[in-house]
Amino acid sequence: MSATPRTKAAPVPTLGIPTPPPLPEDVEALLRRLRLPHVRRHAPEVVATAKAQRWEPVEVLRALFTEESAGRERSALATRRATAGFPTGKTFQAWSPEASSIPAPTQQALRTLEWVHRRENLVVCGPSGTGKTFLLEALGQHAVEQGLRVAWFTLEDLGVLLRRHRADDTVTKAIARVLRADLVVVDDIGLLPVSQDAAEGLYRLVDAAYEKRSVAISSNLHPAAFDELMPKTLATATVDRLLHHAHIAQTSGKSVRLSQALAGDGVTPLGGTR
Repeated sequence: MSATPRTKAAPVPTLGIPTPPPLPEDVEALLRRLRLPHVRRHAPEVVATAKAQRWEPVEVLRALFTEESAGRERSALATRRATAGFPTGKTFQAWSPEASSIPAPTQQALRTLEWVHRRENLVVCGPSGTGKTFLLEALGQHAVEQGLRVAWFTLEDLGVLLRRHRADDTVTKAIARVLRADLVVVDDIGLLPVSQDAAEGLYRLVDAAYEKRSVAISSNLHPAAFDELMPKTLATATVDRLLHHAHIAQTSGKSVRLSQALAGDGVTPLGGTR
């Protein structure tokens, strides 16, 4: 008994706009085989427009390949964002340069990402709530928008990574996979006690990235005080490699989060209250 052939659902027309005829099935099959999803999606409309406006053949090709290129760029950006593992999605669109204690010229220089291309490091240190994580995430988001790969970690994440791969002796390979990223961010050092695994994970990461990849960290402590958090030998070796080619941006002032909370700006007012 032969299977009943499936018929494609007719596209739903937009009000007032005629629906362009679908592509012939053999053409659609070719586009699927060639993995041109964006050409396939836009081709009916482009072909209908080209016919109505009497485009030259090269204009049709240009329109279709422009859509394919733009679609692939959007997909690649979405993949880089998801792979990075950013914590909140904050970008420079929400950043207020004047609210940061970091000098404006330094902020502008960091946003060029030239330091990432030179494989230099960045240390942002200062009190809690002064925009360290926000700045690093905004820089990371900007980096992925510029086609760079970013990986986001906390110290605890590094400790978990080390424990997971120590059992089968694949720590070196795991760190190498992390360093496929152009920029590796380690956030919030100094907030919690540092386990031996986390300290070793940070050292291994910084050592493997030395002069090969950029590492950016945020910390409540200046790296010179890392021996308060981890064994002195590991701290000295880590800081030596981290700071050799590093930019240090120190934040100061009151917590932005606390200031917003005290001013009532941290929440949306409940109904019927002001």
